[in-house]
Amino acid sequence: MCIFFIETPYVMLIRIINPVNFKYLMKLKAQRFAVVSLFAITMGFLEAIVVVYLREIFYPAGFQFPLVTIPPELFNIELVREVTTIIMLLCIGFLAGRSNSEKFAWFIFAFGVWDIFYYVALKLTLGWPVSLMTWDILYLIPVTWIGPVLAPVICSLTMIFLALIIIFFENNGHRVHFGKYSGTLFVFGSIIIFFSFIESYLLLLYFEGFFNLFNNTFNQADLEKAISTFVPEQFNWLLFWIGEFFILGGIFHIFLQSMRRYQKKYKIV
Repeated sequence: MCIFFIETPYVMLIRIINPVNFKYLMKLKAQRFAVVSLFAITMGFLEAIVVVYLREIFYPAGFQFPLVTIPPELFNIELVREVTTIIMLLCIGFLAGRSNSEKFAWFIFAFGVWDIFYYVALKLTLGWPVSLMTWDILYLIPVTWIGPVLAPVICSLTMIFLALIIIFFENNGHRVHFGKYSGTLFVFGSIIIFFSFIESYLLLLYFEGFFNLFNNTFNQADLEKAISTFVPEQFNWLLFWIGEFFILGGIFHIFLQSMRRYQKKYKIV
């Protein structure tokens, strides 16, 4: 995290011209980082506490697949909880950042920290997950996401990494812009990773005849029966790493592009 406090020409200039403003700037950076981190960590623990209650009700013997079907009204409440969680993370990003790029960076930073400490809190309270390869249900929007715990942790670490790069340049007088190339890589990578998480349930629905347009007799009872007997066996790591490769390529492109502009601006060789 020390990248926030590296003395670049921009920061050095502020320190020389106005030492008081320099000290205030450093203090402000540290406070912002601490507050956003603390908010995300406590949100992770709060989320875990809610899940502890849910598992006590629906999985008293411990969470495992197949999933237990829950009443529609509770399912809808769970969807609202997921949406409000994302809105809260968006709000902290909006408050912490100045430019649009920095707001986005603080959002994905908070998201990554929140997700990682959610699993830390579950490990401390329930002793779960047993390992990073333990399967978990991740999200319900727009369909059910599942995968080994390691997969969302990798995504969270990637988001934190990207966020720190953006915040570093933004806090040293350089605006980070997402070009068409990096934007395309991020979009394709995100879509591919998304499909790696929902692939298992899409295949389940396909083999159960949900997508049969000519003879579709699939109903809610059939869906609940299929879910209540489904146990995932293998995660598509190949698809996941292809998506991760695209995103890392976008991060690398942003870093190189920002570094070139930064060096040109301050005439750094």
